[in-house]
Amino acid sequence: MGRSHARAMLVEAAWAAAKAPGPLHAFFVRIRARRGHQIAAVAVARKLTVLCWHLLTKGEDYLWARPALVANKTRAMQLQAGHPQQTGSRRGPAYTYNIKVLRDREMLIAAQAEQSYERFVSQWKPRHPKTGARTPQFGRTK
Repeated sequence: MGRSHARAMLVEAAWAAAKAPGPLHAFFVRIRARRGHQIAAVAVARKLTVLCWHLLTKGEDYLWARPALVANKTRAMQLQAGHPQQTGSRRGPAYTYNIKVLRDREMLIAAQAEQSYERFVSQWKPRHPKTGARTPQFGRTK
């Protein structure tokens, strides 16, 4: 249960991120168009790894997180871990995920983030390979 297990979990998370609207989906689509879907999934997995590292070391939250979805998943994990169920008529923080209007609003914000990423990278121009002392010269021998 070492690196291969972690790699498999990351690639599985990358496939899930690629299906949901947001900047990671736009990144997946951009890489898939150039390199194929499997390489794109591994690229998203690597991006997720770097993103998690930065979020953990800086102690920040993900900018494009969907709060109602995060609260719902957190509560589901708490219940699965054995936390007691809440009784009474008071609603918990995960209740907002049950309101379709709020869920749709979060999806719209994620879709706007995806479009923003697409506009951002559409300005990029491909670089030509560098030539110099350290780059290999194909077809040349010394």
